[in-house]
Amino acid sequence: MEKILSAQSIHKKYGHLEVLKGVDLDISKGEVLSIVGPSGAGKSTLLHILGTLDEPDSGSLLLNNEAVITKGAKNLASMRNKHFGFIFQFHNLLPEFTAIENVCLPALIAGREQKTVYNEAKDLLILLGLGERLDHKPSKMSGGEQQRVAVARALINKPQLVLADEPSGNLDSKTATDLHELFFKLRDELGVTFVIVTHNEQLSEMSDRKVTLIDGTISSS
Repeated sequence: MEKILSAQSIHKKYGHLEVLKGVDLDISKGEVLSIVGPSGAGKSTLLHILGTLDEPDSGSLLLNNEAVITKGAKNLASMRNKHFGFIFQFHNLLPEFTAIENVCLPALIAGREQKTVYNEAKDLLILLGLGERLDHKPSKMSGGEQQRVAVARALINKPQLVLADEPSGNLDSKTATDLHELFFKLRDELGVTFVIVTHNEQLSEMSDRKVTLIDGTISSS
C-alpha cells in the first residue's frame, strides 16, 4: 500500500521522563489505524507528533516522503491545515458559533473562498446526518451531534489524514458505535486515512491495523 506518513526513531522527553523511546511507524493511504496501550504509554504524545502539533526531541517525520519537522513554524502550520484534520475527545467546538460556522473555520483560516466553503460545510453536515442542525450552537446539540460536527470540521479542508484522540471517550456505547462506523464510511467514500488513539476495544478490533504502545515503544502491530 502507498505510504503517506512515516515516523522514524521518534524520541520525546518531558523533563527526565522519557515518553517515547525510538518509535517507528508507517501509515498507509486509506487505512484506519488504531493506537492502543495503557494510560501513560505515550499514545497522545505520539499522535501530536504525527500531526506536527508537537516536536520530537529526535527522529524524523515524512509526509508523502517529504521531511516536515524541519519546516519553519509558519510553513508547518500551513501544511498542517492543508493535510491534517483533528478530532479530540472534548469536541473543542466554539460555543458562540453555529455548527456550520465551526465547520467552516479551518477553511476560512486557510484563505479559501467563503461561499465555496459554506457549501462544502453544508454538504459534509448533511452527509453526517446533521442537515437539520446547521444553525444550532453546540449547547443545543447532543454529545454525539457535537462530535459529528467536529468530524465535519476535521474534513473541511479535504485532508489526507485525520488524527483522532479518544474520539468516543465521552460518548455512550451506542453513539460511540455509530461514530466508529462513520469513520469507515468516510474512509470508503472520501478516501481519508484515520489514525485513532483509543481505549475502546471494539474500535481497535474493527480497525484495519492495531498497534500497541507500551512504555514508549511499539510492542506489536
